[in-house]
Amino acid sequence: MSPVQGLSPAETAALTRRVTLLSVVTAAVLVTLKAIAWTASGSTALLASAADSGLDLIASLVTFFAVRYAVAPPDAEHRFGHGKAEAFASLMQAGLVFASAALVAREAVGDLLNPHPLQAGGWAMAVMVVSTALTLLLIAAQTRVLRRTSSVAVSGDRAHYASDLASNVIALIGIAASTWLGMDGLDAAAAIVIAALLLWGAVGVFREASGQLMDKELPEESRARIVALVTEDGRLSDVHQLRTRASGPYVHMQMHVDLEPDLTLEAAHRAIVAAEKRLLAAFPNADIIIHADPRGRAEPHGGAFAEPLAE
Repeated sequence: MSPVQGLSPAETAALTRRVTLLSVVTAAVLVTLKAIAWTASGSTALLASAADSGLDLIASLVTFFAVRYAVAPPDAEHRFGHGKAEAFASLMQAGLVFASAALVAREAVGDLLNPHPLQAGGWAMAVMVVSTALTLLLIAAQTRVLRRTSSVAVSGDRAHYASDLASNVIALIGIAASTWLGMDGLDAAAAIVIAALLLWGAVGVFREASGQLMDKELPEESRARIVALVTEDGRLSDVHQLRTRASGPYVHMQMHVDLEPDLTLEAAHRAIVAAEKRLLAAFPNADIIIHADPRGRAEPHGGAFAEPLAE
């Protein structure tokens, strides 16, 4: 996910805290409604959707605490901050969704082989309509937050609820077909489709979280923006060995920059500080390291990754 520009760390933290609290409350309401309706109807599709919402509640609680820990300032043992807590939370979410999909699929296959009529189908359909509306409202709120932040944990949470929205619609179709048309097998078939959607969503969450944990580079448009901001000052040129990575709400960037070799140390320092301020205006959550090289006079240096990598 590309880092979003313009928000301070405090603003980012406030937005993610509010939307994760909303996520927990919504999940708790959905689990309660669906559990009651499943008990009354015996619908396998509703059971699948209830299991999905139950794991969403657990995942939302994990995210709720993870985003608060992720914005904690660096300390003596975590000099780069705690941002990767969000990625760990997303990995846990993906694991829970995988487990949910397997359990739902097993139950659905059994009911598909031995279909049974539903009870209280009207009540079950009403619950699914309410659940769909609540899920839509939550996804809309999460989408607004993601337009302003780059929280991988909130992104993972939204992926859960997007699959939950699809499962609600599919479950509603299966329950309606069983209740009104007597097609009992469609209820179980709907549950199998829900399990497949859960698996698909889990893979997407896993890929995004693993990218952060493996220090994947920022998108090319973000890297180009960094270079453009640094080189706005004509005294700075040839940005090289640029390395970037995201860590929860934070962005880490380091680079080498060529300066005129005749500049005084004080003048070079002022030019680099000005470049850092330009970067912070665009990336308020950034941790920045800029190393100055005398233009045309610098030998390869920098340790294990001194030589420029193919970009």
